[in-house]
Amino acid sequence: MVTQEQLDELWDYTDPAGSEQRFAEAAREQRSAPEARAELETQVARAMGMQSRFDEARQLLNRIIFDSPPVSSRVLLELGRIHHSSGHPVEAMAHLTSARATAQRAGLAYLEIDALHMLALADTNNAAQWTEEALAVAEASADDHTQRWAVTLHTDLGWHLHDTANYEEALTQFSLAQGAAIRFGDEDQRFQSRWAFARCLRSLGRLDEAREIQQELASERPGADSVTAELAELSN
Repeated sequence: MVTQEQLDELWDYTDPAGSEQRFAEAAREQRSAPEARAELETQVARAMGMQSRFDEARQLLNRIIFDSPPVSSRVLLELGRIHHSSGHPVEAMAHLTSARATAQRAGLAYLEIDALHMLALADTNNAAQWTEEALAVAEASADDHTQRWAVTLHTDLGWHLHDTANYEEALTQFSLAQGAAIRFGDEDQRFQSRWAFARCLRSLGRLDEAREIQQELASERPGADSVTAELAELSN
C-alpha cells in the first residue's frame, strides 16, 4: 500500500499535467509491486480528470484490476470524482457511496473521509450530514494526516453555508476550520482559514474586524491577490 503522505509528495494540484507525469513515472517504477502500481495509476487518472480528459481517465480506471481494499476504494473514489466533474451526478453518487463503504469496511479512514467529502460536494442538499459523518471519522482517528481533513471539511461546509446566506453558521464553521488548521494544518491552511473567516465577517457587516484581519494577512503576504481584493472591497 502506498501511504497518503507519499502520494501528497507527488501532487501539485495547480499543475495536474506535471502531477500526471510524476505519477506515471512512479507507477512504472513499481513493476514488481502491482498493488502500489495500481494505487499510483488511480492518481494518474485523477490528474487526467482534472484536465477534463474524462474518457481517458475512465478507461484507465476500468483497466485497474487488483483485489485489495485500498485499490478498490481509490478506483471507486476516482470514478466518482470524474463523474462529478463531468456532470453525471447520479453515477458520481453511486461510485462515491461504494467507495465510502469499501473504505469503511477496511478501516481506511483517510479514504472514507475523502469519499464523504466528495459526497458533500456532489449532494449539496445533504452537505451538512455528509460533513458531520466525515468529521466524526476524522475525530476518531489518531493519525494527524487524517485529522487534518477537519480543516477542509469545516471550510467547505462554511462556504456552502455562506453561499446560501447563512452567515452566522458559516462563521462558526470558518472558526472551527481555523482551530483545526492551528492543530493539524500547514502554514497555507492557517492563512486561508483566517482569510475565509474575515471574508465572512464582511458579509456580516463586521467591517472593522474584517479589515483588521486582512491587514494582518497583507503584512504576512504582501501582494496576495485575495487579500488585496478584500481590502479593496472593505475600503469602498
